[in-house]
Amino acid sequence: MTREDIPKNPRRGLHARAATWLALVVLAAAPVQAQAPQPAAAAPTAEDAGAIPPRASVVVDGITLFSVRGFSAYPAEQRADNISRRIAEIADDPSVSADSLTVASSADYDEILEGSRRVLVVLDSDARVEGVRRANLARAFAAQIRDAIERYRRDRDPARLVDVSLKSVAATLALAGLLAGVTWLHRRLRAHVETRYRTRVKGVQVRTFQFVRAERVWQAVTGVLAAAWTVVALLAVYLYLYYVLTSFPWTRGLGLGLASMIAVPLRFLADGAISTFPKLVFLAIFVLVTRYLLKIVRLFFDAVGAGTVTLGTFAPEWAAPTYKLVRMLVVALAVVVAYPYVPGAQTDAFKGVSLFIGVVFSLGSSSFIGNVIAGYSMTYRQTFRVGDIVKIGRHVGAVETAGLMVTRLRTPKNEEVIVPNSQILGADVVNFSTMAKQRGLILHTTVGIGYETPWRQVESMLLTAAERTEGLLKEPKPFVLQTALGDFAVTYEINAYSDTPAFMPQLYAALHRNILDVFNEYGVQIMTPAYEGDPAEPKIVPREAWYRAPATKE
Repeated sequence: MTREDIPKNPRRGLHARAATWLALVVLAAAPVQAQAPQPAAAAPTAEDAGAIPPRASVVVDGITLFSVRGFSAYPAEQRADNISRRIAEIADDPSVSADSLTVASSADYDEILEGSRRVLVVLDSDARVEGVRRANLARAFAAQIRDAIERYRRDRDPARLVDVSLKSVAATLALAGLLAGVTWLHRRLRAHVETRYRTRVKGVQVRTFQFVRAERVWQAVTGVLAAAWTVVALLAVYLYLYYVLTSFPWTRGLGLGLASMIAVPLRFLADGAISTFPKLVFLAIFVLVTRYLLKIVRLFFDAVGAGTVTLGTFAPEWAAPTYKLVRMLVVALAVVVAYPYVPGAQTDAFKGVSLFIGVVFSLGSSSFIGNVIAGYSMTYRQTFRVGDIVKIGRHVGAVETAGLMVTRLRTPKNEEVIVPNSQILGADVVNFSTMAKQRGLILHTTVGIGYETPWRQVESMLLTAAERTEGLLKEPKPFVLQTALGDFAVTYEINAYSDTPAFMPQLYAALHRNILDVFNEYGVQIMTPAYEGDPAEPKIVPREAWYRAPATKE
């Protein structure tokens, strides 16, 4: 049973007064009890701390009339909702006059009545919270209720609703026209500024270092215009929604809530910003300085990579990876310096999130860090460069990209092979291009010739085949080595120089063709892998059979 439903029976009124006084005694004793020693584990409540008791607002058609307090058995929200419902029921009854509300006083409480129907009960505890006399508070509540009833009926008058509807339609048309006009004005203004001033916008630079490009300056100018258009459009939409929603009683609460929806987050952010303003100023300046420091470092290393700035023996190829390394160090140092100034950095939640991120990063980044370290190691060791022909493990191809994580090869078969840098660091790497650029790469192949053939003739034939092969260098001159004296044949190795390692497969194929032609010309048999005896006729191809079908002589 609630206090608004207190019966008028005298005997039951005595019980109600006793219960009321008992509640007041308990409430009065609460602050005294708060001074008594409490166990360490018990946390003080709002009542113990002397805070304002829980209260809720009585709202009718989105307008707050007054607020009431609650009790443990009768929460403030429930009490306020019941009062709002009773006021709306009275306002919905056209036979009831707002002036029919009366205030009846008793020793324990005052009540606001509409005839015999109770609307609200005002207790001493309600008056104590407001700091006024109970009778004065009851009369003030009654005046607010009368105004709410009259406003409730006036807002639902058919003529007024028609008038409000027409004004809302007019406001909608005005909003559409305003947005269209603002959009047209924004486009015209941007076109005007672009026509007159874009060619005059210059970048900010000192000598060869360009700090801010002209395109960035122009983007900033257009960004300001777009931001101004956005602010005007949002303000117009907000004012439109506020006007239309507050014009109708059913949506007035939503309209009035728009302001709080925007103001509450802004107020929260403003309070937080004010409390941490010195730290935020430091962070803003520090971030700005760090950002432009990184830009200067990048411009410097770009100049080194382009060759406009030289640093002794520092290779231009080292510029990009060195910039990434310096950037990482600068960012890490900036994070260490800025960490104590980050709002909330000392809270347990922030520390927990930081610890979690650190654990995840340490568990999942071992291979990542290994590949990055291997990438930097290969860069500064100059293991290979982009475009070099290399052999990594069993893969041979041209280096397409040499990143910090992986290296991409393009094989002679036009296949892409992606090799992690950590594997390259522990594998044998053969670079065919390094020496080819300086003294030439030696291409070599072997043939097995019988002992009955003079070695001088074999060497001369191999040198002739090398001379006929286009793409092989004439200087240094090719040379022949006898690599083995086998059971059935002598192994000869022809060595020739080339400065185009990218064409090794084609050069080997041409050299092998010329060797076959020369040996066939001079009737010298190249030994087969399994030799058992000399045949009656030597295994050679006579000249007249060189172009048997389907071969054609070019």
